[in-house]
Amino acid sequence: MEKRNKPKKNNLISAESKVSKLEEPEVSYNRSVKIIPAVKNFTYSEFKKISDKAPFTQAEWASLLHISERTLQRYAKNNGSFAPINAERAMQIAQVINEGKKTFGKTELFYNWLKRKPLMLEGPLSFESLTTAYGIQLVLTQLGRIQHGILA
Repeated sequence: MEKRNKPKKNNLISAESKVSKLEEPEVSYNRSVKIIPAVKNFTYSEFKKISDKAPFTQAEWASLLHISERTLQRYAKNNGSFAPINAERAMQIAQVINEGKKTFGKTELFYNWLKRKPLMLEGPLSFESLTTAYGIQLVLTQLGRIQHGILA
């Protein structure tokens, strides 16, 4: 008897090339957050450059960075490195100070404006607004509105 071979279907994708989600590399799902070098090695001398631009007291800086005044003094004494979260907050505050200076001309005028608890659409702002990321964004939003002549 003669065996007939049935013609095989030509699959475009072979079974070997199909990859299930379980076989995918784990790296694509678990990406680690890398610390930015500017934040990683943020020392007190770099912080001092920022703090010299603002009329904030040491107690105000400590509250903005969520550290104690004593910790800030210790960093000053031995030029200590800030934790990445505190360094990031200091750089955010630096951005706010630059925008305030651009808006009002002097950082002292910006500081006085913030201390007067200005009103905006989302509610009143205050110096304490700078203690949270959301508050910092609100202050930057209001400064942008002032720069563009939208005073609401």
